[in-house]
Amino acid sequence: MAEGETEKEYDTRKANEELRERFQALTAALKESPQPPLEASLHFCQEFCQVLVEHAGRWKTDEDPLPLLEVYTVAILSFAKAASCLSSDCENVPLLLEKLALSCAELLLSVPQHVPGALWEEFQSSVKLAHSLLQESGSTQLRLLSVLAQQDGVWANTTLSSILSNQIPRAEQVHEYLESEGPTLLNMRIKHLIKVDGIDKAAVLAKICSEYPGYEGKGNFKQTYLVCICMIKSQEQLMEEVRNSCLLMFTGTLHRNPTTEQQGRISSSAVLGLSCAQ
Repeated sequence: MAEGETEKEYDTRKANEELRERFQALTAALKESPQPPLEASLHFCQEFCQVLVEHAGRWKTDEDPLPLLEVYTVAILSFAKAASCLSSDCENVPLLLEKLALSCAELLLSVPQHVPGALWEEFQSSVKLAHSLLQESGSTQLRLLSVLAQQDGVWANTTLSSILSNQIPRAEQVHEYLESEGPTLLNMRIKHLIKVDGIDKAAVLAKICSEYPGYEGKGNFKQTYLVCICMIKSQEQLMEEVRNSCLLMFTGTLHRNPTTEQQGRISSSAVLGLSCAQ
């Protein structure tokens, strides 16, 4: 045990060393496998999952999620190092990577305390290297984690902090932030906020996303926003929000210069929408 190291820290470090060794052994077996590339890749993915589940099960995440973050960090970099030896025909490879990325992101978003500096730096460097290795083969499954790794903390982005405190920055700054995060990560943020009773904040973020032109048709942000305001606003406020949404929608349609027949349908639909809201 290193000087100043607690028993728990020692156990975590030893467990992660063992995990790295097991993943390295799997990678070595993959390289030396006499099986066809596809079969060898399928076997590797299966064994990789078994090892990961076994080690992840050692930790009680409801008590302390940080050891599991270390497990994910080791797993992601280990898989990326083996990626060049995996068959491009193996569908399990991108699926496993995507599951790893989403699970790790969900864990990070749910960590109640600030991630210690050393662990966060390890996560950042590991994800950066893993993302770089995977990009060489055209894989983008770690983009979501790469976005998080570029920040000083999971919820530390200044633009995000301003949005969640309802102090909306200028549109260019908001759009730049939304574009960099992407709809998947923002959806995860909103769902987490709802889960932890941050409905007000979830509503603000969902509304911002729903109004961003780059997310049109992506993420169901408008529906999520309406669900949020149903939970936090009075009936009168909700009806006013529905009226405004209807007006914005039909105004946008009219700006596209519809035909006379289309205008008639739009006017009828608008009346129906507004009368239902009254």
